Order: sequence, then C-alpha cells, then structure tokens
Amino acid sequence: MNPYQLYLVTDENLTLERLKYVVAEAVKGGVTMVQIREKHHDVRAFIERANAIKTVLQGSGVPLIINDRVDVALAVDADGVHLGQSDMPASLARQLIGPSKLLGLSIESHQQLADVVDLPIDYIGLSAIFATPTKTDTLNHWGISGLRDALQTTSLPIVAIGGINPTNIEEVAATGVHGIALVSAICQAEDPRLASEEIKALL
Repeated sequence: MNPYQLYLVTDENLTLERLKYVVAEAVKGGVTMVQIREKHHDVRAFIERANAIKTVLQGSGVPLIINDRVDVALAVDADGVHLGQSDMPASLARQLIGPSKLLGLSIESHQQLADVVDLPIDYIGLSAIFATPTKTDTLNHWGISGLRDALQTTSLPIVAIGGINPTNIEEVAATGVHGIALVSAICQAEDPRLASEEIKALL
C-alpha cells in the first residue's frame, strides 16, 4: 500500500473533539496518513492533541506524522516528522528520531529540490501546487507542469500540497504523484468520511 496516497493535514482551529471526529471519519473514508499541524498552540497542547489522535489511529495502520516538532514526535512516539525549511535540519532530525521513523521535508523551490539529494529524508512535500488560504507565505506555485518536472527530478516520493480540492484533484493525480495532501477539503467538510471517499475515488 502507498501510505502517501491520501495525506490528511489537520486544521489547528478545530476543537479537540472535532479533530478526533474528523480524523476517525476520514480514516474510515480512506485517508492513508495523518499529519498533526499546530502552528500556534503551545507544546503541551500539541502533545495532548497528538496523543489523542494517536489513540484514534490505533490499529488502523495509518501513520501519525508530527509537523515541525521533533520533540513532540518523540514525546508521543509518532511514526514520523514533517519538517519545513526553517525547522531543525533534516540530518539532525534523523539522528534524533532514528532510522525507522518517517521523515518528510517541505520543498518550495527548485534549489531546495536539488539539495534533497544529500538529505536523509523519506519523502518530499511539494509546496504549494496552487495558491492556498491555509498557507500564505509560499515562495512559489509549482502548478501542474512544475509538479511533473519535480517528479522527473527526484526518485523520492512526492506529496503534492497547496490549493488542491475536488475541482483540480484529478489533474494533480494524473501526473503520477505519489500522494495528495489536503487540509480544508476534509477538515471543513460536513461529512469528513464522505469527503474522503469521494476524493479517494478521484485518485
């Protein structure tokens, strides 16, 4: 199974109860990986939310990834970490989390894409494919042609993120990309399970 196929990134604005519900339903609908993203909560709240989601995912086979924070990933024994370009260097993160955990890295430019050759990472988050309200500080919009070029450039699995929704998802999937990451299309859906099922059908 391709663990990257339907990659849910959580919305930090959801209450803990709603977050647990969204993740549980999304997994029933076919989500294959879950990343907890908390940009504005304190570490204690981040750990609490991560532990709650770890419990929800127990027995599902769906990996739990922590955004940015290696310390939180270690504290909750998550399945991996996803780093941004301004976070801890990938080589140092790998030393801390060990060889068996997943390590992802956000890539926002062609230079960063060229540099991954020397990094001990498992996959790339290519950001942003299209403009998106959930991330306003993006350097670059890759678009479909940029995504195709990136797939030719690296042998690492690529997860496409940014502005992907049911209107453009088939076009993104048609590039052969390994995974598609979504926030609002699932987290803001009235029925996260149905939304996940419908998106999975488009892949």
